Amino acid sequence: MAKTAVVIIDMLNTYDHQDADALVPSVEQALPAMIRLLEEARRRGLPVIYVNDNFGKWRSHHGEILEAALTGPHAHLVEPLRPDEDSYFIVKARHSAFYETPLAYLLGTLGVGHLVLCGQVTEQCVLYSALDAHIRHLSVTVARDAVAHIHPDLADAAVNMMEINMAARIVPAAEAFT
Repeated sequence: MAKTAVVIIDMLNTYDHQDADALVPSVEQALPAMIRLLEEARRRGLPVIYVNDNFGKWRSHHGEILEAALTGPHAHLVEPLRPDEDSYFIVKARHSAFYETPLAYLLGTLGVGHLVLCGQVTEQCVLYSALDAHIRHLSVTVARDAVAHIHPDLADAAVNMMEINMAARIVPAAEAFT
């Protein structure tokens, strides 16, 4: 199997947006699996890559994004997933972790051919990132219990699309590295 990296999508979030009320309960439910996935990736010495929206603040860097999220009303959803010194961080502007970012170059430099995706939002950024990974001939695993959604029905459809159309492995976080 190709070298694996874990990609944490949009989890450094202030939850100051119109969909927050629908999203937060799903994040709270998925957070324990995300934490376990992150801990296991670090234990195995796998690259952990945070790919995060910049919230339209083009001069911001990962420290500022993290600080804003930690001072927000839902810091309890951010703190357990805080990047460590070995983590990689990529700022994105749109839905896909790949769109106009150096992610593909970083993965090539690291020799990564397999991604384990977790984070938010299943039916948006996770879906589009999985599609872009598939287009780049990377294998994808989605930790089903470690992704959060706004719309449950769209999330279910997105997971089905990732599995059927993109050959993604859909498994619980506990099985992501098996």
